[in-house]
Amino acid sequence: MKLYGHVTSPYVRKVRIALREKNIRFDWIQESPHDAGNHIVAMNPLGKVPVLETNDGQVLFDSALLIEYIDTLTPERLIPQGDAERLRAQLWNTLGIGIVDATVARLLEGRRPQAEQSRSFIARQEDKIARALAWADKAERGAAYLVGERFTIADLGLASALEYVDFRYAHDWRSKHPRLARWLAGISTRGSFAETVPPGMEKALDAPH
Repeated sequence: MKLYGHVTSPYVRKVRIALREKNIRFDWIQESPHDAGNHIVAMNPLGKVPVLETNDGQVLFDSALLIEYIDTLTPERLIPQGDAERLRAQLWNTLGIGIVDATVARLLEGRRPQAEQSRSFIARQEDKIARALAWADKAERGAAYLVGERFTIADLGLASALEYVDFRYAHDWRSKHPRLARWLAGISTRGSFAETVPPGMEKALDAPH
């Protein structure tokens, strides 16, 4: 199995975490759609990462689809099979996706020439992130895991999103949301998270919070 993507992509990192949680061996091919001679544009008509080439040569893209496929490869599931638990887990995962999307949008807008940047657009993304963190801090959940008594797509999605916020939109959200901060501190110790920290992110995660 081959996974294509660039190391700082939060969407690629989610798939890498899922593969490590499932102990599935794969070849990691670092490529960006912007690299000359990359394989990604030819494999994914949308020209985006991650892209997964399965053992039988099938090509899949989009992190949500990749994780859903990966989850079928071993008996222990990241996505709960019961309807109620599945719905709750995917709700948390969807919240994480929204946090990442807003963080990426804010980052890209901030990279435009200053005279062309929209402060109101950036403020809207920051408001989305703030509301999502407040919701996550207050929502009903377990102490160690968000849904049930084990690590699921809920924990993967939200924890990776929060670490991406620390990486690309570093600010003191922990003092406002200590319950959420304590939960993340526990999840972040997992090997799948420690082994997939991209260059530069470790400084953000090690900074005083």
